[in-house]
Amino acid sequence: MTQTLDPAPAQQPRTYAVRTLGCQMNVHDSEHMAGMLELQGLVAASAEDAAADRADVVVINTCAVRENAADKLYGNLGRLAQLKRERPGMQIAVGGCLAQKDRAGIVERAPWVDVVFGTHNLDALPVLLERARHNERAQVEIAESLQVFPSTLPTRRESVYAGWVSISVGCNNTCTFCIVPHLRGKERDRRPGEILAEVSALVDQGAIEVTLLGQNVNSYGVEFGDRGAFAKLLRAVGATDGIERVRFTSPHPAAFTDDVIEAMATTPTVMPQLHMPLQSGSDAVLRAMRRSYRSAKFLGILERVRAAIPHAAITTDIIVGFPGETEEDFAQTLRVVEEARFSSAFTFQYSPRPGTPAFDLEPLPKAVVQERYERLVELQERISLEENKAQEGRRVEVLVSEGEGRKDGESRRVTGRAADNRLVHLALPAHLAQGMSDDGDPRLAEHVDPELPRPGDLVEVDVTYGAPHHLVADSALSGGTYLVRRTRAGDAWAQRERVRAGLADEPHSHGGSASATPGAPVLLGLPVHRP
Repeated sequence: MTQTLDPAPAQQPRTYAVRTLGCQMNVHDSEHMAGMLELQGLVAASAEDAAADRADVVVINTCAVRENAADKLYGNLGRLAQLKRERPGMQIAVGGCLAQKDRAGIVERAPWVDVVFGTHNLDALPVLLERARHNERAQVEIAESLQVFPSTLPTRRESVYAGWVSISVGCNNTCTFCIVPHLRGKERDRRPGEILAEVSALVDQGAIEVTLLGQNVNSYGVEFGDRGAFAKLLRAVGATDGIERVRFTSPHPAAFTDDVIEAMATTPTVMPQLHMPLQSGSDAVLRAMRRSYRSAKFLGILERVRAAIPHAAITTDIIVGFPGETEEDFAQTLRVVEEARFSSAFTFQYSPRPGTPAFDLEPLPKAVVQERYERLVELQERISLEENKAQEGRRVEVLVSEGEGRKDGESRRVTGRAADNRLVHLALPAHLAQGMSDDGDPRLAEHVDPELPRPGDLVEVDVTYGAPHHLVADSALSGGTYLVRRTRAGDAWAQRERVRAGLADEPHSHGGSASATPGAPVLLGLPVHRP
């Protein structure tokens, strides 16, 4: 009698999770890290496993801008230490700005870390992980200058309807409080053709919104000798067939020119939104910060933007308590904030960073900084509420998103962003709202009600209520405006989710690379051509 052997069970692929600390540049870098890992055969851990750190490979992409950055990193690593002891073969990698800064010190403080890599060599992550596994010892590799432009790397996009596109890396400014130029290096610009090719690839994937990224986007083009390059790029990206929304972040007031305002005003797809970092309203403090503009110039830019784009929403960054800041200096910041009428502001207490020129300056007493910070927040909260109250009654078009409305299930609403980037919670008609609380997502049904918006779809609604940090649009409940425009971005979202739910076969991904994660294609990086 011939004995038949059961086939050996197929080996399950290793899983990964990338945890991002920091800015939009870090978010986009994390998409590259995920793309590279998936091309090596790893698959994204489920949301539950990722949250519980049960992935086989955990990558922490760090920030170094704030003083508590190290606390966040080592808090994360401390929680991972016990898990790693319980799970042989688990690997931990640390990348990003803090890795670039602290280097081998991370492994000295947390010897259970397997890989440390910097901002200039993202491409080394898969090789370092394999080397650490083979050699059974930590691998630390930090490059002093950019090795491979990040946009040439594989990318696993988190969103199918919106995407980040990096136009430059690094920064040529010398702000005394900022560690970024030291960690990201001098500015390197991509050629316009490469950027437009990436935008077109995103459109092919289903995206209708792109955000152009750079440490200082409006200095784009200096490297190849065209000071008007950013305005030209805005127009060209805005004219790309299939793109409906273009955003950018962040510009620097010193380099912000009127041709950019004109491009924003005359290109319909460039959104009426501007993030313009103020940092301080005091000219004396701006001088000490080495910010090469003064408050009058800053307010003048805002005045010209609003003259050309009356409904523009302007946001900002402000630092409180920079060394040497007097009460009069702080009063000037409050004055500029009152005049600027920001729709919102990211406010920070000054954080001394080793390696910056301001690090050796005598800090202000903590109590003084805290009290000023609270006054600034109170002022901005009042202005944000007033500005959002002024939106009541306005008709807005909302790009529905996923994951931004934490209480959508309870409130029977969906959430998205208006053209000016304000967060909007919008009610569904009563007959649709009931279904949103049922098990399963009705947006994935075979025949979806055309009035039920999916992430990536656009909905026209009337704003009924303005709060400091969001708008509410319940016009659908009172017979007011509720117009859904289904988009190919919504189609792409639905297809991805149906694949994830096992309701559809996975399509071939664009860029020549199949994804290991259902419904989340990996785009191969775009080649760089430099003269």
